[in-house]
Amino acid sequence: MRDLYDMITGDENARVCKDISDDACREQPTNFFIHLVSLFANKAGDLVASPKLVLPWLLGVLGAPTWMAGLLVPIRESLALLPQLVIAGWMRAHPIRKWFWVGGAAVQGLSVLAMIAAALAFNGAAAGGLILLLLIVFSLGRGVCSASYKDVQGKTIAKTRRGTLSGYASSAAGGLAVLLGAILWFVPAQQHLTPILLLLALAGVLWIAAAVIFAALREFPGATEGGGNALKTAAASLSLLRDKPAFGRFIAVRGLLIATALAAPYYAQLARAAGGSSLAHLAILLLVSGLASLVSAPFWGRFSDYSSRQVLMLTGVAAAVLNVLVALAVWTGLGHIAGVWPFAVGYFVLAGVHAGVRLGRKTYLTDLGNSEDRAQLTAVANTTIGVVLLAGGGIVAAIGEAGPAVAVAVLAVPALAAAILARGLPELEQAA
Repeated sequence: MRDLYDMITGDENARVCKDISDDACREQPTNFFIHLVSLFANKAGDLVASPKLVLPWLLGVLGAPTWMAGLLVPIRESLALLPQLVIAGWMRAHPIRKWFWVGGAAVQGLSVLAMIAAALAFNGAAAGGLILLLLIVFSLGRGVCSASYKDVQGKTIAKTRRGTLSGYASSAAGGLAVLLGAILWFVPAQQHLTPILLLLALAGVLWIAAAVIFAALREFPGATEGGGNALKTAAASLSLLRDKPAFGRFIAVRGLLIATALAAPYYAQLARAAGGSSLAHLAILLLVSGLASLVSAPFWGRFSDYSSRQVLMLTGVAAAVLNVLVALAVWTGLGHIAGVWPFAVGYFVLAGVHAGVRLGRKTYLTDLGNSEDRAQLTAVANTTIGVVLLAGGGIVAAIGEAGPAVAVAVLAVPALAAAILARGLPELEQAA
């Protein structure tokens, strides 16, 4: 185990431990692989049961109203973020916090499996409504995972290893998505519902497996000061915006970079409009999204360990340029000539850029905090972004009534603004 850890991370003696305890440092090689497998299963579930691709396709097959599909991404993203400020105070009172992640992962898995039952029992609006309700439960479980993970990772994995860990997990998950997309390509055209339900079943099993594996993590008790009354702790946590100026700027950068998440459904709409809505085109998009994670995540992970600030700058610029190019592909008629492929390529690049955004912001936030305030920083950031996402999603949805290409072009503006603002963030990894 130690030799494999040395080979993967480049550590010579598995003791590159800049900000974790000696006990945690001794267990780091074992914990690294527990994190890696659990995170792989979690990220693979995200790709396989994507609210940007798979769930909208499922609602379409079931005949649910179109507006229900439009609620999938806002529900999934915002409800996973908004409750975290309260959850952090509750979690803070517990010296061992891995069980929060275990419980949240189990809730996600069971919610996705319940969606299969809803799809088999109902059609139309009834099925869509049940799936949306289950997505709410799923998102709350995901919020618990998100609020707890950075804190647990910060206690068990040393700085300069966290981005590498996430990068490898994302890459492996992308490889699985590529394989599933390739298999889906060969499914008979008349099969619509069964392949999608099998994808959901796999995702549910992955999340439950992640919960079981993460339970074996060797976590040592952490600080509990400030735990207790969740609402009181939540209010007090907001003072971090004043006490850590870099934190406020980081939230602004992250808020602007939600442009990469909001753009993805419009890329998928453009792909369906240009190439049709057959299962084969879902296979293409699933394959390219997985391929993007497979090839880009290790690069972004190591880049984030070098400078997560520069990752945020680069991804902002890349997203802005890409959005402009995709919009021009629509307005110049390229989509009519080449079909789904220009937008499939665009979706591939966007998925790779979004992987960089996710790894960069997670690494920056984890490295910005310490054992005393990391959970609160995560909760304040996520709750704030949840509000921004609801507001921004509504505005972009209104703009999208003018057409997906217009929405994509407009989303180039916040992406570029994020890159400019990220220049003012302090370097964290190079100063370590």
